[in-house]
Amino acid sequence: MLKQRIVTALIALAVLLLVMFVLPANAAKAFIGLLVLGGAWEWSAFLGGARPLVRAGYVLLIAVLVLFTGLALPVVTEPILFASLVWWLLALIWTFRFPTPIPEPLRWLCGAFVLLPLFVALVTLYTANPVTLLFALIIVWAADVGAYFSGKRFGRVKLAPEISPGKTWEGVLGGLVVVSLVAIAFVTYRDLSYAVLVPFCMAAAALSIVGDLTVSMFKRTAGVKDSGALFPGHGGILDRIDSVSAAAPLFALGLAWTGLGQ
Repeated sequence: MLKQRIVTALIALAVLLLVMFVLPANAAKAFIGLLVLGGAWEWSAFLGGARPLVRAGYVLLIAVLVLFTGLALPVVTEPILFASLVWWLLALIWTFRFPTPIPEPLRWLCGAFVLLPLFVALVTLYTANPVTLLFALIIVWAADVGAYFSGKRFGRVKLAPEISPGKTWEGVLGGLVVVSLVAIAFVTYRDLSYAVLVPFCMAAAALSIVGDLTVSMFKRTAGVKDSGALFPGHGGILDRIDSVSAAAPLFALGLAWTGLGQ
């Protein structure tokens, strides 16, 4: 299983690097849009008993929102990103109260709250610098990898057993340690402020956990284990972007005052 996860991750990374550093900018942004729509298709499995027409309609709705938002960038960037942070704060509170019933109209709305700011954030980070986007992704991956291995080795105290029984506080701490090391290495390379960027990256990593738990909450409500099977050993698109969807808006908002936008 671990070998399969590693092979899949390496292939996905190669494709991602090709998109970010080889393809023309418009093609890369279109790829981001398609990635978000893939996430919308998987989110639609949480709606209306996963009926095909409902699923197609939801993807179409997100596609229209993505199209009009893309045309309105960068005018709408900051309002959407700030609204996203409010959403993730509410989602954090929500995870404390789970299990709670989630009406279907709310599932439709929450999917847009997850996916639309993700599109805006990824495009904003890519436009600033593909290296900055890659760094933001690496921070999220570092939190995930650190949590996985430290949780496997030391995990005892459950983080949110009603939502994700495998996650532990020891895993969270291990992930934050790895993130801090990655951030320190990057700060040294770029000659940025340790006092600003390292805590910022740890905050983004903590927020990424909220994204993971929130999507898991919706999956549990819908009775879905993995949102898809596109990535062997990893699940679907939504399983790979749930953490990014919470952390990326914070990174995009912090471009100026962290120095990442330079």
